[in-house]
Amino acid sequence: MSDVAAIEKLVNKYKDLKNEVAKVIIGQDEVVNQILISIFSGGHALLIGVPGLAKTLMVNTISQALGLDFKRIQFTPDLMPSDILGSEILDEDRQFKFIKGPIFANIILADEINRTPPKTQAALLEAMQERAVTVAGHHYKLDLPYFVLATQNPIEQEGTYPLPEAQLDRFMFAINLEYPSFQEEVDVVKATTSDIKPKVNPLFAAQDIVDFQQVIRRIPVADNVIEYAVEMVGKTRPKSEAATDLVKQYIDWGAGPRASQNLILAAKTHAAINGKFSPDIENIQAVATSILRHRIIKNYKADAEGVNEEQIIHSLF
Repeated sequence: MSDVAAIEKLVNKYKDLKNEVAKVIIGQDEVVNQILISIFSGGHALLIGVPGLAKTLMVNTISQALGLDFKRIQFTPDLMPSDILGSEILDEDRQFKFIKGPIFANIILADEINRTPPKTQAALLEAMQERAVTVAGHHYKLDLPYFVLATQNPIEQEGTYPLPEAQLDRFMFAINLEYPSFQEEVDVVKATTSDIKPKVNPLFAAQDIVDFQQVIRRIPVADNVIEYAVEMVGKTRPKSEAATDLVKQYIDWGAGPRASQNLILAAKTHAAINGKFSPDIENIQAVATSILRHRIIKNYKADAEGVNEEQIIHSLF
């Protein structure tokens, strides 16, 4: 199949996928879009929202519709790295045998990732970056495709361990979940308080998703679009000559080169699912907020004056 035909197939399958997810998830259209863009781009996503916004249900529904193996890990203060990765035990023949942990799945939901100490958070890092884990000196490859979708509650500070910037940078997207509108909430209550349980049909095989990821990587990008992405990321760095006035005033640290890479990859996917064969500047802007939000560090002045990341990112356009 040619790449053009593959992109046309992806557009149709993507529409079916959105319809399948919409059987269970009411509203949150942009959030579902961004999760799917991160999956088809081969990235990870961090979902930030208060309890009860269906973060877990959303990830579970998407994994069912994609036909992927799904595991949920509830992060707690006493969780150990071996609880995630697995451990070696002595079997009945007195031989060491490796028992795989829940990290061995296609989609991992790391629920409330900031509730566990840094040692356990770090256990995810190798898996996220290398798609492999090392236990007792043995290297184990993870099955592809592989995604970590982590959730974080923005209002609780008690008993939490904020993710270090190096780990935040591993997430392609940081996605904010907002409260539903009045009508959406009415529809949610109607749908979840009856005895009707919608059935989500798997539309893909694991290899289909890997194939689509490779097609997206082959999409050509014009030099001016790449330069635009790199310039935008450069403007977030307060010591750069290109930095905007808002950045110089309110930002301590800007985004690194991984942000530029993710902007281009996500823009390719955004273009592909909309039936375009090459991304343009509009596609960069469509994905920029969620890619840069967690990579710029505001100073105390921004907090004091109520300036948020979104305002600063939009000033870069």
